[in-house]
Amino acid sequence: MVDEPLYPIAILIDELKNEDIHLRLNSIRRLSTIARALGEERTRKELIPFLSENNDDDDEVLLAMAEELGAFIPYVGGVDYAYVLLPPLETLCTVDETIVREKAVESLCRIGSQMKEKDLVDWFIPLVKRLGADEWFTSRISACCLFHVAYPSAPEATRSELRSVYNHLCHDDLPMVRRSAASNLAKFAATVEPAHLKSDIMSFFKDLTQDDQDSLRLSAVEGCAALGKLLEPQDCIANILPVIVSFSQDKSWRVRFMVANQLYELCEAVGAEATRTELVPAYVRLLRDNEAEVRIAAAGKVTKFCRIISPQLATQQILPCVKDLAIDSSQHVRAALASVIMGMAPVLGKEVTIEQLLPTFLALLKDEFPDVRLSIMSKLDQVNQVIGIDLLSQSLLELAEDRHWRVRLAIIEYIPLLASQLGVEVFDDKLGSLCMQWLGDQVFSIREAAANNLKRLAEEFGPEWTCQHILPQVINMINNPHYLYRMTILHAISLLAPVVGGEVTCQTLLPVVINASKDRVPNIKFNVAKVLKSLIPTVDASVVDQTIRPTLQELNEDPDVDVRYFASEALKACDDTMST
Repeated sequence: MVDEPLYPIAILIDELKNEDIHLRLNSIRRLSTIARALGEERTRKELIPFLSENNDDDDEVLLAMAEELGAFIPYVGGVDYAYVLLPPLETLCTVDETIVREKAVESLCRIGSQMKEKDLVDWFIPLVKRLGADEWFTSRISACCLFHVAYPSAPEATRSELRSVYNHLCHDDLPMVRRSAASNLAKFAATVEPAHLKSDIMSFFKDLTQDDQDSLRLSAVEGCAALGKLLEPQDCIANILPVIVSFSQDKSWRVRFMVANQLYELCEAVGAEATRTELVPAYVRLLRDNEAEVRIAAAGKVTKFCRIISPQLATQQILPCVKDLAIDSSQHVRAALASVIMGMAPVLGKEVTIEQLLPTFLALLKDEFPDVRLSIMSKLDQVNQVIGIDLLSQSLLELAEDRHWRVRLAIIEYIPLLASQLGVEVFDDKLGSLCMQWLGDQVFSIREAAANNLKRLAEEFGPEWTCQHILPQVINMINNPHYLYRMTILHAISLLAPVVGGEVTCQTLLPVVINASKDRVPNIKFNVAKVLKSLIPTVDASVVDQTIRPTLQELNEDPDVDVRYFASEALKACDDTMST
């Protein structure tokens, strides 16, 4: 008979062999519980061998097992016994399902990084060699991901053997194996001695970059920047730079896309001088590529690229391409350019920006697609620092009435900064009426942003300006026939009250709110209760007791349950204020 404390554990172990996948999955996910109950020795001698021989063919169960075993070192007795976890994970590295293999590899790397050097030599390195020479391509794919863990601890003779095995994997008959070797080459290269890096690794790299499979060349591009950073500058220019230039003209648009996407990192690898002489022509080709996806990737890097090269070179070589991209047939290309174009302004300087970049910027501001206009809006502060707001104000005013609400919202977010730079007089003349107009917008998000905008403007220009220019118009709008707009005005009042102070609130704002408590719409009345609650800290206790409380008591007897709820909450706040 099973001991009583271990009986549930026995059930979990039995469930590992159950036909019901849910029971098996539940048991796998509780492997740590089973291991703690069995103890370290029985876990090593019974549980792990059982898992190694487990013939489960369900990917979900195998994935859970691969994940659990990665954190299993404490349950087998610590790092001294970490090697016992390798057999079941080695088996999982051979399965067909990619996600299971990837998780098994991840767990092996995690365990290998903690193992003692002797155990790595005795157990981990033989595992890598077995997987690398296995007849199943899935094993060889997994092996490529493990060399960077095995190599640093290997003796000199074994290191030579590991490099030889990796060489065979780089020239494997199956493209998917070669692709895995290409993807992991940079990680392996980081562990290899400098002499072998220049000879063996760069030889592997060169062969992979000339592969017929575009997916192989794609993986090779991803490793260019990482490999370049491992090499001396002159070796990087000799080995990496020609590959980048070649890939920028590759027949596969996906390879060219990857070059465009990683160009900044590649420039960092080869250095500023080589970038100016060799990569500028390559980048210009990518900016003018036939494929829109490549132009999108290249356009998104234009600011970063210009920062590496000289302003003169940027003006001569890159700026003409930028002007063409601003009228590109693809809206996505124009949007990608719009999101970064103003970053060029500090690089080019004020004169070139005003003469050549500003017209392009203004054209994008008026683009027919809202995504392009939104992208340009997100970077206004960069151009503002270079040319000032006066040159932009007219275009921004046109966008303030844009038909797309997201563009109007973006403008509202920018208004306080615009106001601070235009000054009170110019703001009143050009933008004051617009700020009030947004309070009556059909879109709730615009009305809400407009109310918050009034608060920020009030803080910028002060209470006196607010009382003179904002409050009269806000109060006048409380009589709007549509209750949704009246609710917006109540929200605006609650935001403005702390800015204008208690005296103005009592004299000007509070009577408006009290009057709104007689509104026929319940939504207005319970919002009145919320606003009155927010005004309590702003006004004197006598005003709370003589004016606010009676109104709330009246609302507390309203037929509508929501009105009564918010009125009672506000009354509690009154009581708390009076008690303190």
